[in-house]
Amino acid sequence: MSDAHRILVPELDQLTDRHFAAIAAEVESRSGIKLSKGKRIMVEGRLRKRVRALGLSGLQEYGAFLMERGGLAEEIEEVIDCVTTNKTDFFREPAHFKFMRDVAVAELARRHSTARPSLKIWSAAASTGAEAYTAAMVLQTLVDEGKIQQYSILGTDISTEVLREAEDAVYSCEFTQPVPAELRQRYLLQSKDPSQKVVRIAPELRSRVSFQQLNLMDPVYPFDRDIDIIFCRNVLIYFEKPIQSMVVDRLAGHLRPGGFLILGHAESMAGGSAANLKQIRPTVFQRTKTL
Repeated sequence: MSDAHRILVPELDQLTDRHFAAIAAEVESRSGIKLSKGKRIMVEGRLRKRVRALGLSGLQEYGAFLMERGGLAEEIEEVIDCVTTNKTDFFREPAHFKFMRDVAVAELARRHSTARPSLKIWSAAASTGAEAYTAAMVLQTLVDEGKIQQYSILGTDISTEVLREAEDAVYSCEFTQPVPAELRQRYLLQSKDPSQKVVRIAPELRSRVSFQQLNLMDPVYPFDRDIDIIFCRNVLIYFEKPIQSMVVDRLAGHLRPGGFLILGHAESMAGGSAANLKQIRPTVFQRTKTL
């Protein structure tokens, strides 16, 4: 075989068809995330870091380690961390935060029967924390203006790796560019070493935000059932429709009557599956009754 012909031979560091199918089935059953054949190259690329971390020869040995040598039980969390897409930004889909500030808070104050309510917020696909800290910036401003009394924010994600980043609350200056200049000055702490080009979320926000691992496929969510606003944006698109409906129903059960569920723009139809939610905007649903 000539050298020129070898260049055209596909790379040998690949999962076998059987191992890819088995991994995809395990990921879907445990996380709800469907890994189609079209995502195989992406999955293999992300799993190569686990091959290196375990000192294995390649993806074929990694697949055998998972499926034939009993490694799946100890490794499945790492697999899910690798294949989970954790796209997030500060002030992503900014209309949602404007709605929270200008509409939801006033409505919730009325339902709390107080002019200055204490609010509970849940970021149900928190990734590295940008969504939760964006909400904290908006709500802390309202505290300072005397419009709410206090707030707490819970951020959850299936990936423990991204939650560690969220708890550290350190971000590159470039990543925080969507934060308005006034809020950046108030709530982002500059590094003492200018060459680092990173910022950290201010302590007054970090003290109000907590993070916890949660798989939305879990049958029970061990959280309060009087949450005022739940953000669950741009994660349902990775689930099949029956799972979308199941997750929305469970999330809705954690809202107080009158509370709001906010979905991503690509998944607004999913919220219509819950009998106790009414759509008030294309991506915003309100809890209408007690279950």
